Amino acid sequence: MTALDEIVEVFPGLRATAFTNVPHTLPVLDTHFPRFPVLPGVLILDTLAQVAAVALGAADEGQERWGLAEARRIRFRHYVTPGDRMETTVDIAEVTGDTALCTGTVRVDGRSVTTVRVLRMARRAPQDAPAASEGTPA
Repeated sequence: MTALDEIVEVFPGLRATAFTNVPHTLPVLDTHFPRFPVLPGVLILDTLAQVAAVALGAADEGQERWGLAEARRIRFRHYVTPGDRMETTVDIAEVTGDTALCTGTVRVDGRSVTTVRVLRMARRAPQDAPAASEGTPA
């Protein structure tokens, strides 16, 4: 589950909201947990990072790629189960240099299931840029 199903709101550099459906066929649910399948928290965190990247990428018109650098003060309040539709909202608090500080909330049926107070995103080098070799001056 690494895709957002529907991006419903984007204010470039400020905020983004997206929906993600949790399918019953997600392979990880077979083992997490067999009798009571719940979406692993790391996948919820990944969804938050993807929505943050949408808001940040829209601000620079897709020229930069953003990735998760740090997440702190995470609260998992309720389970996310198969069939749920997650509404993920990320607010960009500050962008300085190559990092951005964000906060985020995941809701299911209007109920807050996960909150993140510190979601730090970092700019990534473009995929097609040649890597600098060690010992070579930049």
